[in-house]
Amino acid sequence: MKILIVSDSHGYDDNMWNAIHKEEPVDMFIHCGDIEHLPNDLKEYFSCPVYVIKGNNDYALNLPEVERFKILDLEVLLIHGHHYNIYRNCEAMFYLGQENKVDIVMFGHIHIPVIDNFDGVTIVNPGSISLPRQANGLPSYIVMNIEKGKEPEYNVKYIE
Repeated sequence: MKILIVSDSHGYDDNMWNAIHKEEPVDMFIHCGDIEHLPNDLKEYFSCPVYVIKGNNDYALNLPEVERFKILDLEVLLIHGHHYNIYRNCEAMFYLGQENKVDIVMFGHIHIPVIDNFDGVTIVNPGSISLPRQANGLPSYIVMNIEKGKEPEYNVKYIE
């Protein structure tokens, strides 16, 4: 199963569509918030599940602030993260995962890719597909590959 995870496109869709076309076919598409407008063709484009949540810049969009769903046997919590003090560290995302008894917390907001695991909770942030803040300055996204009964593999990818 191949899952494409993006975040913080902020209305600049070109890189998001470049990642989609590069990685397709995918079995699930996830946007971790701050999409700023929902392209009409995004949900119609995919024949797989699509999850898009509301970020702090998604004022006019009627999107959920939190989604909870399964990827195979893993419980996932999808949240933008702006209500938590996550700029200094992402510790709050681990606690959020533990409180909600999930295996994975996917979030956005900080524009820096993060993949980390603590006490059974994996946190995943794809960085920003359009406005990156990490040292290399390249837009980023994550491809998650998972097979039943195996640990997921996460690959941070960059658009050059």
